[in-house]
Amino acid sequence: MSESSLEPDLFTVEAAALAAARSMHADLSAPGAEQRRVLGELIVHYERLMRETRRLIRRSDRAERDMNQLNRQLQELASQLEYRATHDPLTGALNRGAVIEHAQSRLALGDMALIVLDIDLFKQVNDDFGHPAGDGVIQAVVDCLKRLLGDETAIGRVGGEEFSVVWPTTSRDDAVKVAQQICDTIGRHHHAPPISRAITASVGLSWNRAGTAFETAYSHADQALYQAKREGRNCVRLWQEN
Repeated sequence: MSESSLEPDLFTVEAAALAAARSMHADLSAPGAEQRRVLGELIVHYERLMRETRRLIRRSDRAERDMNQLNRQLQELASQLEYRATHDPLTGALNRGAVIEHAQSRLALGDMALIVLDIDLFKQVNDDFGHPAGDGVIQAVVDCLKRLLGDETAIGRVGGEEFSVVWPTTSRDDAVKVAQQICDTIGRHHHAPPISRAITASVGLSWNRAGTAFETAYSHADQALYQAKREGRNCVRLWQEN
């Protein structure tokens, strides 16, 4: 049973008390005792009205707090969903779709190097040390990239052991230097046990003028990556038009 069915309408009762008080106020011949009675009833109803008003205000405040908390939870959930939609769950790096979107945006603004790298002989790492250790290597590679390039750089995991870096630059030579630093940094990193040997990466890059299609930039970088693998791994190769 609702609360409203247990008691008369709040404003109807108080309106009646107010009308009686007005009538008594207008009746100059009314005795004092009657005036006090009507005034006393008005006081009772006014106090009740104040109590009900305070109760409604408290209920409204609670509802507002609950709504604000719900809004915060919805905003946090939306942020989590957005993050999960654009990031690799293992490493926190951008996922393939987010890398493509970021690279396309950069190519629309200016020249850009697209660097792709692949952990050398990664299957042997999993076979020799186990998949958990392999996951640790993948995480360590992303950590190396973030420490070297900064958190603001677009670093993505685009495959099992393949990564991409979007590096805006107008200098082809600077792009090659950055790619070499990536290769050297990964090769020098000391991995946690049970990894007991050096882990290296092959690196390919394409340097692209503004307006280049992402598909072209990626295809050229991928060709350079496979050239690095064919030529001994643990090295950098730049795609150059024949």
